[in-house]
Amino acid sequence: MPKESFSTSEVMELTGVTARQLQWWDERRIVVPARHGRNRLYSATDVVDILVIEQLRRRKISLAQVRRALRFLRTELHARLADLVTGAREFHLLLEGKHVYLETESRQIVDLLRNAKQPMLLVCLTDAIKPLRVELKDLLNKLAEKGDTGRRKRPIGNHGALDSVGRKRRTTA
Repeated sequence: MPKESFSTSEVMELTGVTARQLQWWDERRIVVPARHGRNRLYSATDVVDILVIEQLRRRKISLAQVRRALRFLRTELHARLADLVTGAREFHLLLEGKHVYLETESRQIVDLLRNAKQPMLLVCLTDAIKPLRVELKDLLNKLAEKGDTGRRKRPIGNHGALDSVGRKRRTTA
């Protein structure tokens, strides 16, 4: 039976993040899990967020940039979580100063890198979620049967305009 939520110990095992780090992110409202009594319960999208945060932390990205990237991903990527989980497309997160990009086309990535005014950080989100792929596929199948998207409502900010094919191109904070 697919999991609808993950305990702190399961998230620690899947992501390599410590319990203290998860608590710190919760206290600062970076990743806020649901609660069942004193236990924290993380949704699939929370675990994806944690994996992305950990990738950015390893690259010494500031907390402000991490928050900006998460706001952007919560509106853009979580709507296409099924594509990410199935590996139907590769998703790449690019950060350039205050700008955040989510791209699936290698040509677009090359163009962004070529035209960048400052160094860019590139994170392959498809690779970042590999530890979760089986659990997320099972969960998405179960939610699809229920007709549920599995998304929690979160406050989001203004994230820029859509490009000609309806993709979010960039954001500034």
